[in-house]
Amino acid sequence: MLREDYTRAPVSETDRAMLDYAVQITQDATSITPKHLERLRSSGFDDKAILQITLIASWFNYINRVADALGVGREGAPA
Repeated sequence: MLREDYTRAPVSETDRAMLDYAVQITQDATSITPKHLERLRSSGFDDKAILQITLIASWFNYINRVADALGVGREGAPA
């Protein structure tokens, strides 16, 4: 269920806050506000953990866009 729709998966509130934040970074990182960070802190994440979540989510977004642009894994993609 987590892979299909994390919002309906049986995850802890801490994990849900982290996943919501990662989705927000993916959809529109410019819309992140202090409220987003405060939610993470109130869920138990310190600044180091928030930085790690941000870096990992951002890296995955970056590498997926690079792969998409180069056609990695697509049939008929440029060589």
